Amino acid sequence: MVIYNVGNRVMNTYIYHAPEGYVMIDTGYEHSLKNVERRSYRHGIVLSNIKYVFLTHAHDDHAGFLNELLWKYPDIKVIIHSRAMPTLLRGQNSFIGGCSSLIALAFCKFMGLIGKGKHLFPAIEQQNIGKFVEISPQNLSSLEAILQGKILLTPGHTSDSISLKIDNKIFCGDAAMNGIPSIKRVTIWIEDKSAYQNSWNILTNEKADWIYPAHGKPFKRGDLEKYINCIPKIRLYELK
Repeated sequence: MVIYNVGNRVMNTYIYHAPEGYVMIDTGYEHSLKNVERRSYRHGIVLSNIKYVFLTHAHDDHAGFLNELLWKYPDIKVIIHSRAMPTLLRGQNSFIGGCSSLIALAFCKFMGLIGKGKHLFPAIEQQNIGKFVEISPQNLSSLEAILQGKILLTPGHTSDSISLKIDNKIFCGDAAMNGIPSIKRVTIWIEDKSAYQNSWNILTNEKADWIYPAHGKPFKRGDLEKYINCIPKIRLYELK
């Protein structure tokens, strides 16, 4: 299966083709839709052919232009965790938890200095709520058939974090990261450290060859196996 990355250096936005049409994994920051459209077109993909968005979690860099996308392309459906909608309707990240390192804390404070510290994004409007499909035990099999993959519940970064395994690849959102300011593939913000470590167990137990994070280049599953024992030692630094 061919995977297209139509995101930028900060945020990966993946697209692949499934039997019912194209699937987009996450969107991107607000105001980046036009750039995603342009990069998609270079691969011969027009976004009117996107049938589903798989949202790994409701954060500003993942759902930033989601509301705009749904207005422009009204036939798109969005697959989400059942806990994602309150955040999408609020239009702001949760601040439960803390930064996973001093480097991550410095990065978060820098984001505040440049006016991005509130992590706001356009809230989903009431008219678009019907376009969302919440994952449940009843529809899990049918959604996996549509996506041609296996849906994994991978909380810890956020309570609504989900991942998608396709063939030998896992698209993990922010369950792992690759590159500064993350350290040892650990995401920079963790809501629940215990749940986060368990999600790494879930990811490694799937035996996929490659992990595709939302930030940074894909990396081998062995990196998670190598660094998983570092998670209990992590101290979370609250933003004040």
